Amino acid sequence: MSETLFERLGGAPAVDAAVDIFYRKVLTDPSISDYFDTTDMDAQRAKQKSFLTMAFGGPHDYTGSDMRTAHQDLVKRGLDDSHFDAVAGHLQTTLQELGVAGDLIGEVMTIAGSTREDVLNR
Repeated sequence: MSETLFERLGGAPAVDAAVDIFYRKVLTDPSISDYFDTTDMDAQRAKQKSFLTMAFGGPHDYTGSDMRTAHQDLVKRGLDDSHFDAVAGHLQTTLQELGVAGDLIGEVMTIAGSTREDVLNR
């Protein structure tokens, strides 16, 4: 049986590290940080870790909203492709900084990219 992407990335410790670094980048990016002004970031990090674990094929208990529901208010506030691209860019840079292999980054970015239409409610 082949390993899941979650396992190949390094499991929960790798996802935890990536999410923490990722949100540091997001929260210091003036083009997108305003979208998180009223967000409980501890809860957001926990949800993101749970979501990514599920998305990467790991053990999960994700019970959060679907992508459309979770982002609908942000879309009403102007969330668009430029914001999605900025977030995706921070994810890719985070993975590169953590030394994740290029092929695994490619898999992660494919999964991330597959959420664009739902995140932007199109």
